Amino acid sequence: MFEKNVLAIILGGGQGSRLYPLTESRSKPAVPIAGKYRLVDIPISNCINSNIKRMYVLTQFNSASLNRHIKNTYHFSFFSKAFVDVLAAEQTPHNEGWFQGTADAVRQSLHHLKSHEFEYCLILSGDQLYQMDFNLMIKEHISKKADITLATMPVDGKDATGFGILKTDKNSFISSFIEKPEKKLLPDWTSAVSGEMKSEGREYLASMGIYIFNKKLLFDLLENPDTVDFGKEIIPQAIDKHKVLSYQYEGYWTDIGNIDSFFEANIGLTDDVPKFDLYDKNKRVYTRARMLPTSKISGTTQNKTIIAEGCIIQAAKIERSVIGIRSRIGNESTVINTYMMGSDYYESLEEIEKNNIEILLGIGERCFIKNAIIDKNCRIGDDVRINGGKHLKDTETETYVVRDGIVVIKKGAVIPKGFVI
Repeated sequence: MFEKNVLAIILGGGQGSRLYPLTESRSKPAVPIAGKYRLVDIPISNCINSNIKRMYVLTQFNSASLNRHIKNTYHFSFFSKAFVDVLAAEQTPHNEGWFQGTADAVRQSLHHLKSHEFEYCLILSGDQLYQMDFNLMIKEHISKKADITLATMPVDGKDATGFGILKTDKNSFISSFIEKPEKKLLPDWTSAVSGEMKSEGREYLASMGIYIFNKKLLFDLLENPDTVDFGKEIIPQAIDKHKVLSYQYEGYWTDIGNIDSFFEANIGLTDDVPKFDLYDKNKRVYTRARMLPTSKISGTTQNKTIIAEGCIIQAAKIERSVIGIRSRIGNESTVINTYMMGSDYYESLEEIEKNNIEILLGIGERCFIKNAIIDKNCRIGDDVRINGGKHLKDTETETYVVRDGIVVIKKGAVIPKGFVI
């Protein structure tokens, strides 16, 4: 099968400033999602499900927790050539600086790639939520003898201004490309899409930031040190010189670019039929296997709630929320429209007594939490009221940030008893 000829590169992204404060102490691919996974688990799982098992993850900011997660999670047979390795930006005699963009990141890593035999390079983003069979895309790339293939998806006029938009000929080869077009230009950029997409007003083909390159062409294109980004430079410049194919994808896909999209992606998992399906046995999402006890829930009314393993919950009510591993929620507390990431460890009664800990890990008693993201290892005291919403202005304090009405409690923050946001 041709997947043996494929090497995958997962781009870890830059500083992730739009996801701050979730990226204050970790890289973007290491941000926890869905209560028990990390963002990087999504592209890695898509590769494994497509039987592509040679992967590099390129990163340069706050990579320690990402390194640890990958090292503890992805173990393959000693008799297999499969691997998932992190390549952090490094100074070499030929490269003295940080990655300057997506293409520059791959360029600076070429000396690692050269030691592997492969014909096609699959380049993925580390901060997107989707489930995709890459074999279908690779098959299309090979059958149409493309030099480069872009995964594309139909978007509506509102979203089109935030993407690279393209047009294709009758054989799906890309004929023109424009980066983040102004709204007034959109009428000239509609494409042929399925009836379902057209009925939803999704008539513009957007690049998803997922690429297949023929190996030799990739190496040749990266010889020019002045081109640092795939979406802004490499792809637009290649359209007139090479066969650049559009592979149209119509499944669920979202770019986890900011706090709002991250929040909606996680809360969306609580829908009766979520767009991102964690329960499909053919599209499993893999992550670190933890030896955690089952969750224990006492006297709690729950509605549209996801609760990960190892939790101890005595809340009065939890609604449309995702509760992460090892979470603790005290008596009479209410949690609504919230993503609680959980904790990395438990506190024993002996530790609490010995260290005279007044505010325990998790959410205390009689709290009201709504429209919030609670990062790992937070301590929220009794009688705390957090009521996020559009009525709150964007702000930042030592312990929390407000973005688009969403209150984000920073990792490890201590919120005192009776505090109100």
